Amino acid sequence: QVQLVESGGGLVHPGGSLSLSCAASGSILRIGNAGWYRQAPGKQRELVARITSGGSINYAESVKGRFTISRDNAKKMVYLQMNSLKPEDTAVYYCNVLILNRAGSTWYDSWGKGTQVTVSS
Repeated sequence: QVQLVESGGGLVHPGGSLSLSCAASGSILRIGNAGWYRQAPGKQRELVARITSGGSINYAESVKGRFTISRDNAKKMVYLQMNSLKPEDTAVYYCNVLILNRAGSTWYDSWGKGTQVTVSS
C-alpha cells in the first residue's frame, strides 16, 4: 500500500513563514498530479495549490504571491512554502497525490492525515 505523511505545520506569527512537506511512501512507481488543500474550523476543505506531473501550477486567489508549491519526483515529495502568513490561513493542511503503484497497474488518489497551521499573534 501507499502512504502520504505531511510535516512542517506549527504556530507562527502573522507575516511569518512555514514550509510544509508531503512524503509518499510504499510500493510506488511514481507520483502524478498533486495538491495542497486546507480546512478551517466550520468551513469546507478548499484547494490551496496544485501541481501537475508536468509542472503546471495553479493557486487559490487568496494565496497567490505568498505560497509556492513544488515537487521532487525522484524523492516522491511535494512541498508548500508559505510566506506572509495571515490569521485567515489558519487551518489543517492536507496533501493529495495521485500515486502509481510499483506494478504500474493502479493509480491511488491518496490523502495525508493533515498538519495543523496556526497563524496568531
